[in-house]
Amino acid sequence: MIKRPRRIRGNEHIRRMVRETRMDKSSLIYPLFVIDGENIEEEIPTMPGQFRYSVDRLPYELERLSKAGVSNLMLFGIPAVKDAVGSQAYAEDGIVQRALREGKKQFPDLYYITDVCMCEYTSHGHCGVLCGHDVENDQTLELLSKTALSHVQAGADMVAPSDMMDGRVLAIRNKLDENGFKETPIMSYAVKYASAFYGPFRDAAGSAPAFGDRKSYQMDPHNRKEGLKEALLDVEEGADIIMVKPALSYLDIISDVSREINLPVAAYSVSGEYAMAKAAAKLGYMEEDRVICEMAVSTYRAGAEIYLTYFAKELAKFMDEGRIG
Repeated sequence: MIKRPRRIRGNEHIRRMVRETRMDKSSLIYPLFVIDGENIEEEIPTMPGQFRYSVDRLPYELERLSKAGVSNLMLFGIPAVKDAVGSQAYAEDGIVQRALREGKKQFPDLYYITDVCMCEYTSHGHCGVLCGHDVENDQTLELLSKTALSHVQAGADMVAPSDMMDGRVLAIRNKLDENGFKETPIMSYAVKYASAFYGPFRDAAGSAPAFGDRKSYQMDPHNRKEGLKEALLDVEEGADIIMVKPALSYLDIISDVSREINLPVAAYSVSGEYAMAKAAAKLGYMEEDRVICEMAVSTYRAGAEIYLTYFAKELAKFMDEGRIG
């Protein structure tokens, strides 16, 4: 035999030399929940190892992230008071706004991204203004753009709209530009499916809809071509990074998007993926560390260049140890 593929698998040195998919800690983003109140660091029951932090406790977690070498984070806010129009989302003293100011003061070298949506802030749990039982798209755009602007004014380095309203990237881009923030990038949740994998997040953020579901604005998991259409629309509207969510069950979509657009592609390994890995490992069904690594590798291999994951600290450690990367 002349052709022996095993020749380049013989030891760790050559396996790493010829590795096709490479990862770096700088591509990791850690999702982080901040909650109104004081002295709160409460574990999320459906996401063991993940916590909700009040602003006064947030710096302790930021220090842990910094020491782990994870420099990028995405903030999700959980307000004490919710109303029909989600007014705490864009309030100057809102939970995310206060968290940004505190984080920037104590850890200015970290990179702060904020989730821009209404579901955590509305009393009905939907992602925008209601007209009857339907989310009114165009009225919601104004609130989303106000929210994005308030985040940037409080110190956000990047905003990430996750609501799936039509036209929201352009509305936010225009609002930021009009107010002197032309250099602030937008990472769009462009391809966001109506997924069962979001269950633990809705527990973490208290954002489950009070009635109905989000299928009229999030995407049908059966559809592949529609994902590329959504991505291309957001590129036209001025998005700087395109996200696919969830990651693990939508690797084909990540691959499609990464081939067809000329922007960085992010993928969000969502709460359900995290919870499944944790539960299976607890029961002894799988090796947690290897599963974490394999989930990440599959996402990068599909074409993602940025990985949002609740396992960011673990992956950073594994990269330092040479077990992945």
